[in-house]
Amino acid sequence: MSRIGKKPVEIPSGVTLTQKGQLVSVKGTKGELSFKLPDSVSGKLDGNEFTVTPIVADNTGRSMWGMCRTMIANMIQGVTNGYKKELELQGVGYRAQMKGNTLSMQLGFSHDINFDAPEGITIEAPKPTQVIVSGIDKQAVGQTAAKIREFRKPEPYKGKGVRYLGEYVRRKEGKKK
Repeated sequence: MSRIGKKPVEIPSGVTLTQKGQLVSVKGTKGELSFKLPDSVSGKLDGNEFTVTPIVADNTGRSMWGMCRTMIANMIQGVTNGYKKELELQGVGYRAQMKGNTLSMQLGFSHDINFDAPEGITIEAPKPTQVIVSGIDKQAVGQTAAKIREFRKPEPYKGKGVRYLGEYVRRKEGKKK
């Protein structure tokens, strides 16, 4: 039995959740998101609570149960508050700036790296060494932040690179004479 799947999802005021068959749509102040429930899971709307139950008690139904409940809870969180990931650039000469909808970064390569923000995602560079990725879709925000980090991952000897805010980079000892 899924402990997460058993819990009903609370729908706060200002958020409307509609269900048409297996398609669940959530609309709030920041936008609208939708998710299609798998065939092995069903959802039920009761007032201001949404419950997810497995249709078939086999492995696929039980494995999708908690995931579907979490996806709907994340959609509700996204349309009310949104999601945000902060990245920091560490290294001499490493900087980022916004040029319209494009993030331009200097990461120690011979060329600048330009990254276009995907639809539904906003990227900001308030400081030259800070990048903020925000949006209503948790998966899209995390994926975009991971793509930006992938351009220059933090290396273990000097710690230079793009890292998440507060990320600990394990340092290695350099060569000895």
